[in-house]
Amino acid sequence: MDVLEDKKLEQNKQEESSSFLGRSILTGFIGGIIASLLGIFMYYFNFSEVSAKSYLIRTWSKAAWTDTWLADLVSTSLIGILSIGVAIIYYGILKKIYSIWMGVVYGLVIWGIVFFILQPMFPNIPSVAEMEMKTIVSTMCLYILYGTFIGYSISFDYHDTVLKTSKEKAKDSSE
Repeated sequence: MDVLEDKKLEQNKQEESSSFLGRSILTGFIGGIIASLLGIFMYYFNFSEVSAKSYLIRTWSKAAWTDTWLADLVSTSLIGILSIGVAIIYYGILKKIYSIWMGVVYGLVIWGIVFFILQPMFPNIPSVAEMEMKTIVSTMCLYILYGTFIGYSISFDYHDTVLKTSKEKAKDSSE
C-alpha cells in the first residue's frame, strides 16, 4: 500500500510541476501583453520617445504600415511571445526567491539588456545617452513594473505550490 501512495504522490508532484510551468508561461505572455500596451500608451502620450514597434517592426521594415495600429498589434503579440522566454528564465533561475525586490531587480536587468546590450541591433533607436530623461525614467519604471509582475507572480505561485504540497504531505502522514 505504501508503494501505491508513493506512486500517487510522485504523479501529483509531476502534474503540479508541469501545471506550474504552464502558469509561469501564461504569466509571461500576459505580462508581455500588458507591458507592451502600457508602453504604447506611454509612447502615444509622449512619456517615451520609443515604443515596442520601434524595436520589433521599424528596425526591420520601413513600410508605411509600421506607423499604424497594425504595427502596434503585431508588436504587442511579439512582445507577449518573447516574454514567455523571460518568464521561463525567471522560472528556471529565480523562482525560489520569494521577494518583490527580486522582481524589481529582474526588471532593471532586462531594461539594461534591452537599452545597453541589444541597442546596437536597433539603429533607429537612440542610445541611452541621446534619449530624453523622461524616456529613460518612464521606460525604467515600465520595466520595473514588468519585472515585478513576472517575478513576484512566479515566486508567489511557487511558494504557494510548495506550501500546498507540504500541507498535503502532513495530512497524508497523519492519516
